[in-house]
Amino acid sequence: MIGSGDVRKAVERVGDQVRSVALAPAGERVWFALEFLQHTGSFKARGALNFTMAAADSGAMPRAGIAIASGGNAGLACAWAAGQRGIPATVFVPETAPRVKVARLRALGAEVRQVGLEYAEAADACAAFVAERGALASHAYDHPLIAAGAGTLLDEIVAARPSITTVVVAAGGGGLFAGVAAAAEGRGVRVVAVEPEHCRALNAGLAAGGPVDVPVDSVAADSLGARRASADAVAWAARPHTRSVLVPDKAITAARRELWEGHRIAVEAGAAAARAALASGSYVPAPDEEVCVVLCGANTDPSDLAAGADAAAGDHLRARVP
Repeated sequence: MIGSGDVRKAVERVGDQVRSVALAPAGERVWFALEFLQHTGSFKARGALNFTMAAADSGAMPRAGIAIASGGNAGLACAWAAGQRGIPATVFVPETAPRVKVARLRALGAEVRQVGLEYAEAADACAAFVAERGALASHAYDHPLIAAGAGTLLDEIVAARPSITTVVVAAGGGGLFAGVAAAAEGRGVRVVAVEPEHCRALNAGLAAGGPVDVPVDSVAADSLGARRASADAVAWAARPHTRSVLVPDKAITAARRELWEGHRIAVEAGAAAARAALASGSYVPAPDEEVCVVLCGANTDPSDLAAGADAAAGDHLRARVP
């Protein structure tokens, strides 16, 4: 299981090559971590860079480069990190991956292969490619270097606001959660993992005492749609300083719209899940808690937000006109 020492090594490795997270006030004793401003639009850049640099520096990078299966964000991060070192990247995504993510992958120079309707099918195709071509297999979340890289976010949050007591993160396969939980242990910081009710790999693994497969059916499935959480994430979810909560899709959609209408922040549904935990009451902070909600990704098409706002305004006007 990764630990705080792995996160410290990641901090030393990636250094100032990632963007330090900015915090913004979001209410009384609540802050937003604007991690969607990270390279490639999500926290995934941290882990991808840590993984790529570690392999390249150790001489373990093959000529075929890196291959990864991803719902989109991890692939974007892999393509970006590989591009920093001139390394080929082949990214396998489900056919359901948002067009905006696929287009960005190609713009970053990755070879994109769309396979199947779910992440698991893309992962099988990636494994076959790695066996055939000898590429270095990366992972969207289940690798110690990926998780440790993601954990570098916690150090920056605490440095920016030492009074933070609780960090709330969305969880899919659990890489971000595992890294942040590892970095938070010993600092007196609680970590809350948030998942959609019908996309709950981490929560189900915690209940079962180890990783288990779960069905995937959520508005946030494109970024939180892992069928199975990592063993590291499940282990960290059992620690006293962590908590696992679930939110309904309706709350995620409402939180995403509230972020846009109230703050002009356009994030993907997966990122809005973290906000939904507080807004829906799935997680209720104690009076002495100071909470940081991580808005972890913004690789989305914001046109539906604008359309929704326009429709709401029209309904309001029609209600007032006789």
